[in-house]
Amino acid sequence: MIELFHGSEKIIRVPLYGVGNIRNDYGLGFYCTQEVGLAKEWACSDNESGFANHYELADAGLTCLNLNGEGYNILNWLAVLVENRRFDLSTPIAARAKQYLLDNFLPVYNDYDLLRGYRADDSYFAFSRAFLSNGITLEQLKRAMVLGELGEQIVLRSPLAFEAISFVEATPVDASVYYARRNARERKARADFQAITRELPPEGEVFISTIINEKWQNGDPRL
Repeated sequence: MIELFHGSEKIIRVPLYGVGNIRNDYGLGFYCTQEVGLAKEWACSDNESGFANHYELADAGLTCLNLNGEGYNILNWLAVLVENRRFDLSTPIAARAKQYLLDNFLPVYNDYDLLRGYRADDSYFAFSRAFLSNGITLEQLKRAMVLGELGEQIVLRSPLAFEAISFVEATPVDASVYYARRNARERKARADFQAITRELPPEGEVFISTIINEKWQNGDPRL
């Protein structure tokens, strides 16, 4: 049994399969966290008070793809992200990078009941866009992904997963407290990222252009 939390402007006693935004990080699904503090921040994304919905998930028998687990790398996560989120591909290198990731690093993920991986808040989305545009190295992207301590999200994606989740309670969340915390986390992540981008990358760090030109593949030992 896994404890999960979902921040929302409303109480959600019964999450519904097939409802939501198909352009979320991992496509259509019910997005949760195991950290109640983060759920409270997500509940106040528009500076309105909301609720931290608490659930229990009977995960026995459910298949889970952990994009931060053994056998996967950050380019697998990014490939899933670029397939689902809308990216500004105004430069030729960004468009080429997106296609290269989809062709070479996109894992088979649609048949899993659950997905686990980074949450692409606005800051993380900006970090990914900078990498695709050849603005930061792969190593800088990896360092950036731990900024803000946003943790992981767990996404329910199949009818079986939705059948396995049960509502426990909903805790009211005060936007005057948690909206400020969310903004402070974002500001710190962006400031730390700016510090990373001002660094001269050490010799040997690679940009997406190098990965493409050298034809890196999934499972490459350099990853």
